[in-house]
Amino acid sequence: MIESSLIAGIWSPGSSNTFISWDPANDCAIAEYGESTLEDVDTALHAAAEASGILRVQTPMQRAVFLRCIVGGIENLGDELIKTARQETGLPEARLLAERSRTCNQIRAFADLVEQGSWVQASIDTAQPDRRPSPKPDVRSMLSPLGAVVVFAASNFPFAFGCVGGDTASALAAGNPVVVKAHPGHPATAMLFARAVSSAIDQCGLHKGSFSLLQGQNHQLGAALIEHPMTKAVGFTGSLSGGRALMDIAAKRPAPIPVFAEMGSINPVFILPDALGRRSKEIAAGLSASIALGTGQFCTNPGLVITLSGSFAKQLAEALATQPGGCMLNPALAQGLHQGLSQRLAMPELEVLTGGAGREVTLRPRNTLLKTTAEHFLATPELQEEVFGPASLLVECDSVDRMHQIAAQLRGNLTATIHTDNPQGPAVKTLLDRLSRVAGRVLFNGYPTGVEVCPAMQHGGPYPASSAAATTSVGTGAITRFCQRIALQDCPDSLLPPELQNANPRNIWRQVNGEFTQAAVELA
Repeated sequence: MIESSLIAGIWSPGSSNTFISWDPANDCAIAEYGESTLEDVDTALHAAAEASGILRVQTPMQRAVFLRCIVGGIENLGDELIKTARQETGLPEARLLAERSRTCNQIRAFADLVEQGSWVQASIDTAQPDRRPSPKPDVRSMLSPLGAVVVFAASNFPFAFGCVGGDTASALAAGNPVVVKAHPGHPATAMLFARAVSSAIDQCGLHKGSFSLLQGQNHQLGAALIEHPMTKAVGFTGSLSGGRALMDIAAKRPAPIPVFAEMGSINPVFILPDALGRRSKEIAAGLSASIALGTGQFCTNPGLVITLSGSFAKQLAEALATQPGGCMLNPALAQGLHQGLSQRLAMPELEVLTGGAGREVTLRPRNTLLKTTAEHFLATPELQEEVFGPASLLVECDSVDRMHQIAAQLRGNLTATIHTDNPQGPAVKTLLDRLSRVAGRVLFNGYPTGVEVCPAMQHGGPYPASSAAATTSVGTGAITRFCQRIALQDCPDSLLPPELQNANPRNIWRQVNGEFTQAAVELA
């Protein structure tokens, strides 16, 4: 049996319970892997708890070096990483090369952030012993690591949201050990990433429990990771049903823990009449490309289009029909797409404009566009559920007011898009106000697929798009998810962390008595 799990520095073949990795491009099995055991879970998390005490007292420079060593390890994997991921996902080489670059760059961004230091949000209120009627104490606070973080890797981004993707990178950057549950769709790819992290741990002389990789597909393994008393937080990217199950398990613990889950989103696109009248063909071309991109397997795939009745539906269907098809990442996703489309096709109020679902599940689905009325959409809540794949639903409205009504009744989404050539019009302002309440990111005259990795990015949204709307899983702001704020009152300066000391030896930005400054604290 392949030694596929890395438990606190030791490779393990797992148990006699096995799962099969799959080659989606050729629709055949690749290899058999042993699932990690409950004993592996316990060993990994106890080791992580030991490592936590060491990682939390690392200097920011040491942490930044560790992150950059991980990047070096990933880059040293070379063609082996790309070839392995191609076989396990069916994704094209160009996509994987771009995703590897994105993954390395986001880890470098966390290294730079940690090195600079202001991300800890240091806040200082100095004492006022003579204040009446009661003296004011000296209070200083900052963000500190939570402890062992469990990360569930995603299927659709094997690098950027995989074993050492954004969740793992942000947790490590905050000073936490990480135990990763690899996605069963790409176990060999996860092993290569684990090898890179293990090498970085050795180079930096860190505790072996700083990182572990577990493999398997049974639900018991995932539940055990969340229920373990050493687990302090969870990162997850996947379906609404999967994320909700993890949230429920975490909530039932004797000591509940946060689950930062990115889940289902239909990413509505609103096309207003002024834009439709001037550039309908251009919008149809761009929108169809966005629907079909990556065989629709993006969390920001535009699964809902809202516009006025007219000829645009036919234009979009014709454009989507000409988009190249692709391959689903694994049989489970293909089954989910087939089931979702079949349920919708059973509704007489829905019309198939192009594509649809055949009798059999296929790893190479057709690009699909369905159409319905605003009345049916508003009366059918299940149409707001995500159908993951190259499929979208177009809703035709008889007025802009009806479009506003739909916007007001949408559930939480990662993104929402407005196409307009008259941004100052009252219709746009009303739409923006309503969409800002239900989406983490609102785009103008663009398409939601493609998420820029930058400090300002918000990749999250109100439930069910994510479990914590104030947080993001993309960009350097993701680091704050895996932290707690600790306040120290009347603490001697010599015992304070450097970020809170009077002299500000790290020269970071701090809020001192209500004002942001890099200056040292001068006490009276």
